[in-house]
Amino acid sequence: MNSLEAYTSLFISSFLSSTILPGHSEITLTTLILLEKYSQFLLIFFASLGNILGSIVNWFLGLYITKFINKSWFPFSKKQLDKASSWYLKYGKWSLFLCWVPIIGDPLTIVAGMFRFPLIIFIIIVSISKVLRYIFVGYIALKLL
Repeated sequence: MNSLEAYTSLFISSFLSSTILPGHSEITLTTLILLEKYSQFLLIFFASLGNILGSIVNWFLGLYITKFINKSWFPFSKKQLDKASSWYLKYGKWSLFLCWVPIIGDPLTIVAGMFRFPLIIFIIIVSISKVLRYIFVGYIALKLL
């Protein structure tokens, strides 16, 4: 796999991982780091960029969630959205620092859109959270070498 294919695959995996579609970005990132063929900085950059953009898609989806919630393809249950909403209402914008957490993270980004949380602040908080997560995953992968 050449560098362009590796970075593109990681970007796509990371994007899908943060939307309502399934993805395995941490596994992809770890695998590419362990291969020792690619820039670790660029791997973390493209993983973070894809994941952040996927969360932004979720924010926009949250603006129109009522149109999609009853669709068969919509992967979040009412219970998941209710739980994310209660977290968001209880902890406000700070709950967005948990957007990287499996199961609750993606619904939190949708709920932020539902509540019309300011997009620029959303992007800042989500970016910090996502970048730190991938730096941590990269650090763990390097320790495996």
